[in-house]
Amino acid sequence: MTSSASGRPLRADAVRNRAKVLAAAEEVFAVRGTSASTEEVARRAGVGIGTVFRHFPTKESLLEAVLVALLERLADEAECLRSADDAGAAFFGFFTRVVERAAAKQAVTEALAEAGVDARAATGRAAPRLTAALGMLLRRAQDAGAVRADVGAGEVVALLAGMSYAAGRAGAHDDVLRLAFDGLRPRP
Repeated sequence: MTSSASGRPLRADAVRNRAKVLAAAEEVFAVRGTSASTEEVARRAGVGIGTVFRHFPTKESLLEAVLVALLERLADEAECLRSADDAGAAFFGFFTRVVERAAAKQAVTEALAEAGVDARAATGRAAPRLTAALGMLLRRAQDAGAVRADVGAGEVVALLAGMSYAAGRAGAHDDVLRLAFDGLRPRP
């Protein structure tokens, strides 16, 4: 069950409003950047500004929730790929999608850092869950022979972080991803 900022369980309409606010915040921050106002988020969500602040007392708490929601969706996606027929395609496709979404995540993380919020602490269970799901995708891809056996999850996370950072700064380029993927694939 979803809880309010005070920790109390939310009514069904409040849960829907919270979800609308989060979805709107992701859209607004993706298009206008993290300097966009909470009033704009409220307008996009079709709710009053009081509703936004009832769920997210500060803009930083809204940014934290956006980041956690993004990581949770990525973890959900990775977990769903555990039964994909082509483990290699699942791993490389997921890697690509994470890099493609990096700019939005990086903007939110930087805005939190500027506000003095530790993004790692804010993401709680979501980041370790994502890391575990990525490790599972890696093992499946290795078992299928699509990824080198001498590559560890830590190395993949580091490569993914570096690629994501670069994509957030300069945009993801297919050639750069192809080079990274060539390094991950088994050598003939």
